[in-house]
Amino acid sequence: MAAMTTVPSYTPSLWVRVCHALPRLDLTMQMRDNIFVPDSWEYQQTLLVLSSLSAIALVLSLLVVLSFLIHYCCCHRGDRSEGSEEEEEDEDGSTGHGYGGRKGRGICCVTWVAVAAVTLCCVAIGVGFYGNSEANDGMYQLTSSLLTANYTLASIDLLISDTITGLQLSVSGPLTTMEELFTGSKPFLVSTRNCRRLSENVINLLSSLSLARSSADRGLGNDSSSGSPIAALTPVPPSVAPTMVPAGIMPNPFSPGWAANTLMVNEDYRWLSYVLLLLLDLIVCLFILLGLAKQARWLLILMTVLAWLALFLSWGSLGLETATVVALSDFCSDPNTFVLNSTHFNSGTSSDVLDYYLTCSRRMNSPFQQLLTQSQRALSNIHTHLSGLDRNALPQFPKAEKSLREVQQILNSTEGNFHQLVALLNCRGLNKDYIDSLKGLCYDGMEGLLYLSLYSFLSALAFTAILCSLPGAWRSFPSDSEEYEDSDSESEDPFTSHQARRQTSTGSQRGAMPPFYNYPGAGWTPPFSSAPPLPTPNVSSNGNPGYESLPLTDRQSPPPSYSPSMLTGYGGSQSHPNPAHSRNLYSR
Repeated sequence: MAAMTTVPSYTPSLWVRVCHALPRLDLTMQMRDNIFVPDSWEYQQTLLVLSSLSAIALVLSLLVVLSFLIHYCCCHRGDRSEGSEEEEEDEDGSTGHGYGGRKGRGICCVTWVAVAAVTLCCVAIGVGFYGNSEANDGMYQLTSSLLTANYTLASIDLLISDTITGLQLSVSGPLTTMEELFTGSKPFLVSTRNCRRLSENVINLLSSLSLARSSADRGLGNDSSSGSPIAALTPVPPSVAPTMVPAGIMPNPFSPGWAANTLMVNEDYRWLSYVLLLLLDLIVCLFILLGLAKQARWLLILMTVLAWLALFLSWGSLGLETATVVALSDFCSDPNTFVLNSTHFNSGTSSDVLDYYLTCSRRMNSPFQQLLTQSQRALSNIHTHLSGLDRNALPQFPKAEKSLREVQQILNSTEGNFHQLVALLNCRGLNKDYIDSLKGLCYDGMEGLLYLSLYSFLSALAFTAILCSLPGAWRSFPSDSEEYEDSDSESEDPFTSHQARRQTSTGSQRGAMPPFYNYPGAGWTPPFSSAPPLPTPNVSSNGNPGYESLPLTDRQSPPPSYSPSMLTGYGGSQSHPNPAHSRNLYSR
């Protein structure tokens, strides 16, 4: 018992059903049906309304960013006018890392918000790369299925044309020669003419096979007498007509090859555009992190400009993706109905032929079954007549052997082409290509578009948060004067701690304090010192200046050294030393 082969089927996915169930509003805010009719102005209005939601979100994000900019500008000026009391409190409460006090906590919060927004942007970029890859895979499967279907249709046309050409050659060549040779023998002449008539019958049948109408609507032998214009079922083979069609012009009837080439070109541009957009977002995010780490104002200003551009592109791509997702969900929910009712598909092909290949149901008979059966019977009758002529006519007419062998060779090639034609006309091959194209478009393509929509939404939120937090992060960067003072203090004493340098700079801002050695009063004692007050040798008892007032240039030699006993004796003998004697003593 032969194994039953299952026919592939297509069912809409969950995301297709969810997006298809979304309400539709036109420009007059009236509910519309969710039937996919792309040529209808009412349906286009619903897509415009859905895509305009991203424009509203863009306006809201701009208002949020503007409000944050105004808040930071006003609050920064208010902080400057409050004075230095809060700055002293913040500096007293700092721990040496620059994040103490209320101002430090605010700067830390703003910086971490910017880092979190950049992290969210990086996550969105990862989602975007995955969605772009999924959409590209879906479009690749769609175009591959369309090219396979186009190859099948072109092969059908090629087999039909080869078979018709071979039969016409047999009718005009060998069969005509055999009729001339069998003129004296009526039975052989009748058999030859029957072969000629049957060959012409097969030619007419195969010619009608490539027409738009099915065999049930046409009578046998009435094809040549019909005066109505005939449209081909399949496109012209690539060897006969060029594959590329001018952009914007759809061939009539619909050609899968033209659709595949158009989709491949558009998909290349779409994929490249999203890759450039993702790289732009990635560069902006990475350089924002670098600018925050290096505290480079010029780099953050440049990235802020690019962040504005990325914000506009994110909301714009979200609107385009929303309209595309909704339109694709409407098509994928019931694609057979759209194909059967569309004039681009059914103008060159009858509805029963389209229904046969779209559904490929076992309960449906092939619309070409009658034509194929009649052609098979005609070819069998031709083979029977040729066998009789080979058996009975060749002994009497040996000159007819060459023409008879040519006719038999043409008949054998015709039967081989006919069997291949029957296999290609079966609905399983073309239906499989149709189902594969739907799966690529409605499964992978739909999933990729949803991920791209999520990427656009997340990146728009991330860039909105980045633009709101960057002005606050700038306030934590030191100004040029502060950097100059820090560099001077570090160059003066490289061993001074950061806390001491901050206190020194704070003291210089509050007012210069006199050093400890410049305080007036001879008996001043430094704090936390147990040593007695220093003597004042610069003034003597009689008012003359002592040795401390002499410049170093007047001293010719250092004083001599004395032992402790000598100093004791000398101090005891003179209770009131003479300054002149001391000067003479040290000048020896």
